[in-house]
Amino acid sequence: MAKAIEITDANFEEIIASEKPVLVDFWAEWCGPCKMIGPVVEELAGDYDGKAVIGKVDVDANPSVAAKFGIRSIPTLLFFKGGEIVDKQVGAVPKGVLAQKLDAQL
Repeated sequence: MAKAIEITDANFEEIIASEKPVLVDFWAEWCGPCKMIGPVVEELAGDYDGKAVIGKVDVDANPSVAAKFGIRSIPTLLFFKGGEIVDKQVGAVPKGVLAQKLDAQL
């Protein structure tokens, strides 16, 4: 089963440059809602294996990526296509909401 990729300040640009849609989950260990949506993001990584890139950024370990996109509240999920942000979701939501946003980019 595919897992979400760990995205860092170092590999971020390379990953969002993918030809496939990219979903990035900005999260932190201490964030309650992040823990709720984490398993959903992992499920999506399996569901969209080969169709989309699913990754997670720990905002505490990778502050520059979070700062670049003005991430103030987490979880924040950004959807990229061709390196550009095409959609955004702030807060924990049901899996179907995220799947719908991903499907719109396929």
